[in-house]
Amino acid sequence: MILIKNGRVIDPSTKRDEVLDIIIKDNKIEKIGKFPITSEYKNVIDASGNIVAPGLIDVHVHFRDPGFTHKEDIESGSLSAAKGGFTTVICMANTNPIVDNEKTLKYINDKAKKSPINVLQVGSITKGFKGEELVDMDKLKNKGAVGFSDDGLPITNSDIILEAMNKAKELDVPLSFHEEDPSLITCAGVNEGEISKEMGIVGASNVAEDVMVARDCMLALKSGAKVNIQHISSGASVEMVRMAKKLGANVYAEATPHHFTLIEDDVLTYGTNAKMNPPLRTVDDKYKIIEGLQDDTIEIIATDHAPHTYEEKNVEFTKAPSGIVGLETALALGVTNLVRKGHLSIMKLIEKMTINPARLYNLQSGCIKEGVQADLVIFNANEKYIVSEFASKSFNSPFKGHTLYGKINYTICKGNIVFENIEENK
Repeated sequence: MILIKNGRVIDPSTKRDEVLDIIIKDNKIEKIGKFPITSEYKNVIDASGNIVAPGLIDVHVHFRDPGFTHKEDIESGSLSAAKGGFTTVICMANTNPIVDNEKTLKYINDKAKKSPINVLQVGSITKGFKGEELVDMDKLKNKGAVGFSDDGLPITNSDIILEAMNKAKELDVPLSFHEEDPSLITCAGVNEGEISKEMGIVGASNVAEDVMVARDCMLALKSGAKVNIQHISSGASVEMVRMAKKLGANVYAEATPHHFTLIEDDVLTYGTNAKMNPPLRTVDDKYKIIEGLQDDTIEIIATDHAPHTYEEKNVEFTKAPSGIVGLETALALGVTNLVRKGHLSIMKLIEKMTINPARLYNLQSGCIKEGVQADLVIFNANEKYIVSEFASKSFNSPFKGHTLYGKINYTICKGNIVFENIEENK
């Protein structure tokens, strides 16, 4: 058994925020209250001065397994997640082979069983990511797919999208969409604007995102499907999601820490480690995203954890792949740039990283209640640290060397300690 003593327990699902103890037994939360220290506990964690929250849930990660395991695999990605306080992740389908078939899904789910955290997998929406023919969604759901996404590539065929939404509504699973019209993008990874001009690159206009967000919001309204707009970057797209919600569409939206922290100017500082799809945009876009987080137009914070090797990133900007690693800095970026700056309460930040992602994917997690699986993160929101070493195989992050608040001391998943900040807790 594990006894967590004197932690500030914050659970957005019940709005609980008080100093309590938690007993963990047989992988579950046995009791919540006040308890003496006795010899029956294998571990006693003094959480004084720390927040005890539900284990974080990331609905948007790339573990690169199978096919690109030189960048990441399920084992290393799980360690990276645990270090970042995440106990559940949803992996995207752009592996090699793509997760459009039962064999690849089984390979991932079998390997995920050995992970110290909860690793879940979506199937692709279309066969081969070609945007032309739907996968057998019934069969993949029955084999364990928790949702569907062609993330990495947009689907331009509206009829296919509507067909997928109708099927997803029938199956009660979410669809997640990467929203960039390729016909409106000259060079991906940098916003079309003053910075791209300075770099001699045309870039990716926000309208490439906006037109697809508008389309999919209206198709979601028509179909009634649960739809997730991934890594929203444009202020205009935030407004469209807000409107779609008012009209009654079952639309969710996610924002990444890099999109609410950085702007297009940072590409000049961080180079290819600030190259991502969709790109960093203007300061106005950043604050529209923060406003969307404040009024729950954007319910979810997700990392789009996208590992690449140093060699892949250490090339000319136009030749480098897009994406950064994000699991290990996400919580701290939220604490530093949203909570400490007064944009969100700590309760609201945790909500967007726990119970809201759980609701999107119909998960029975993201909360702290007696009898549920013990998935928890223990962190000090007032303690700062310097971002240095990564548990991920990759370290393509613009935040390396940054000083952030929100040091994670323990991550507990399925009742087991899966990450401990040894340096701090020895």
